[in-house]
Amino acid sequence: MKRHPLQSGRWAEFREKTGVKVIKKGDFVLSLHPLPYTKYKIGYLPKGNMPSKEVLEELKKIALEQKCIFIQLEPRIEKKNGLEMEFKTLGLIPSAHPLFTKYTFILDIDKDEEELLKNMDQKTRYNIRLSQRKGVIVKEDNSDKAFEQYLRLLKETTQRQKFYAHSEKYHRLMWETLRKNSRLQNSNSEELTAHLLKATYKGETLVAWILFVLGDTIYYPYGASSTKYKETMASNLMMWEAIKFGQIMGLKKFDMWGSLGENPNPNDPWFGFHKFKQGYGARLIEFVGSYDLVINPFMYTVYKIADKIRWFVLRFK
Repeated sequence: MKRHPLQSGRWAEFREKTGVKVIKKGDFVLSLHPLPYTKYKIGYLPKGNMPSKEVLEELKKIALEQKCIFIQLEPRIEKKNGLEMEFKTLGLIPSAHPLFTKYTFILDIDKDEEELLKNMDQKTRYNIRLSQRKGVIVKEDNSDKAFEQYLRLLKETTQRQKFYAHSEKYHRLMWETLRKNSRLQNSNSEELTAHLLKATYKGETLVAWILFVLGDTIYYPYGASSTKYKETMASNLMMWEAIKFGQIMGLKKFDMWGSLGENPNPNDPWFGFHKFKQGYGARLIEFVGSYDLVINPFMYTVYKIADKIRWFVLRFK
């Protein structure tokens, strides 16, 4: 697979603006995160390539210099038989607390609209056409005003869905960095850009998404919506227009950024998002998951205990 947005130079530039230390090498972008009230750090390398022995030796060297307890790797490698043993041979162990979902939906958008619609669930097609009939309008709008609308909807969405989201400052810095050259670009560009699409009805913004474009792929990392006019099915039309937006840019794939696995639990809080994405006929991809390169075994054990307590408290709240 080609380089993921989280392994791009532009993303590294953004993370540095947030105050995170980033180390960029030819094969990877590694971020370093201090543990509060200690001298230690944790390294994080998401969506990278299959780590070679040479890369792991380089990571160990960096970890020792930076006083990292461990480095968490989440390779963008599809799961297949034998990989778990290969990771074990490399000295990596499964992470106690993965940060990025190991599943996603990827849709091949290098098809005509008729074929894409045919491959969708019947209910999804119906909702798209219903939204069109009701007069919902979706368009790209990278203005400051549109971004403020996105932030407002994001706050409303996180409160409604009761999930954690990055801070407003995080989103502002991300948008400031990645939208610099946000424009229609040639296919397979290696420069990461962010684009804001909004769905409006009767002049009111109901849905706002930030999409990433890198290489031949469009990504859906951030979305927000209002509960007003739910009967317009604006989110369904938004996804369809985002797919067509990718086609206009000459892209070939749509990565929906995350999902549950096969046979998901209907009681899972993310079940609705999973079913929504599934309705567009995308392929469910399972990656190898999250692995830790342990540098300091004693402090690693202490960290895992403290992390369990932390997540228990957060869930209780």
